[in-house]
Amino acid sequence: MKKTFITLLLITIFSGVNAQTSLTEAEIKQKCDSILEEANTLYKYEKAAWITSDMAMDKKEIKKDFGGLLIYQRNDTISAVVLAKEGTKCIYEVTFKNSFNNPCKESLIVRDLTEVEKSLQQIKKKMFKEVTSDEKYQVNCPQGYNINMELIPYELGYKLYFILGTSQPKLIPFGNDYIFFGDKEGNVTSWRKIHSRLIFSPTEYEGNKVTGLSHSHLKTEPFISATDICTFKLYGSLYELNEFEVLSTGLKKFFKYKLIENEIETRDM
Repeated sequence: MKKTFITLLLITIFSGVNAQTSLTEAEIKQKCDSILEEANTLYKYEKAAWITSDMAMDKKEIKKDFGGLLIYQRNDTISAVVLAKEGTKCIYEVTFKNSFNNPCKESLIVRDLTEVEKSLQQIKKKMFKEVTSDEKYQVNCPQGYNINMELIPYELGYKLYFILGTSQPKLIPFGNDYIFFGDKEGNVTSWRKIHSRLIFSPTEYEGNKVTGLSHSHLKTEPFISATDICTFKLYGSLYELNEFEVLSTGLKKFFKYKLIENEIETRDM
């Protein structure tokens, strides 16, 4: 197949944050470093969920009683717990440390959840129930896609991310993503819909392979997002893509994420 450079520029509407249009280069770099750190953490959670789900579906006894996943970090490891349908027991656990290619631990021992796991699961369920039962949060999922949820603790409580996923081929599903901030009891204190809609990003166009992707952020979302980077880290390597760009109309800059280098580059418009 002929390989052609095609950049798909997708203009998107964003909401929920105040634009920052005048920042120093040092401030922009500091913000990018923070976004990249968050994106790397989010990617670890999502990648662990992907791999563990595939491993679980290959085991008939686990697939039959699959009741969901709980992903969390312990020091330098990521633990992926497969819950039984009744929700109070772990029926399968996979632990990752330095590589997602080779889990450092795999256990088929059925056990009760630890106190930490019980607490995380309760918080996750509580926040999920609140944001999906109240129309003000506008949670929706386009047909043909699924929403993946990751609960990440932070100093003030918890962040619950909703990230779009799809099994459709030759497509990277940016957008339609949310972040909900909760206190230490799991009460939602604030939230943001990061992109207003799905950004349909095909990896082929008119029979040619797409080698560059970009979309535009308006002034209300001036930076590349952690969910942008996480999504690209998950899907980009599947289609031999190494980079994509976000055009910031608020900061008059391009933010380029490079997959192999795992870094964000900036340049003026």
